[in-house]
Amino acid sequence: MTSVQPSAPAAPSRPRPRPRPRPRPVYAALVLGVAALLLATCWGAYRLWNGAPYPEVDPHVVATRLGSEAERVENDLALPGGPRSLPHQMETGACYYRGLRSLAHIDESRPDVRTFSLEQETTGLPEDTARAAQERLRSRLSQQGWKPIGQNLSTTGFRFENRDTGDQVHVAWYKHTGTLVFRVYAPCGKIPDGYAL
Repeated sequence: MTSVQPSAPAAPSRPRPRPRPRPRPVYAALVLGVAALLLATCWGAYRLWNGAPYPEVDPHVVATRLGSEAERVENDLALPGGPRSLPHQMETGACYYRGLRSLAHIDESRPDVRTFSLEQETTGLPEDTARAAQERLRSRLSQQGWKPIGQNLSTTGFRFENRDTGDQVHVAWYKHTGTLVFRVYAPCGKIPDGYAL
């Protein structure tokens, strides 16, 4: 007779170690932080190279706005002989590259960014007439919140800037010729692609 020996009790199975959970929120935050840093670096390099962007403008809107302001200036001056006709064509001026890019384009104007202005002059004005006319204009501009930005441009002259639009009114009287000149001016603005000036 064979004896059957009782089998030894099986050793309890050890539980498998669980894999460490990935710290997903920390990992995601790290990825987002690196991406944000890269974007900020690229944006900073772009701004350093190009400088601050010029505001986009519609030349027709600017011309209409300056034309209206020129009429108000003419009415304020109320020069002898009544209102004079203003130039029908808006004059444009050069604007230049900004930022480090300007070093690569020294004295080269941008074809897509322009200033706009209208100008008128009247000759043969005596000093008292010119000063009275300028004082009327200065008073109106001050009352409407325009900011004085320059004095003594000539024997009598000043500049005011519209705080909202950046438009300027320049006025000067030249004693030797009795010439009063005024100019309404809009600062540099980026014109639409393909717009013919």
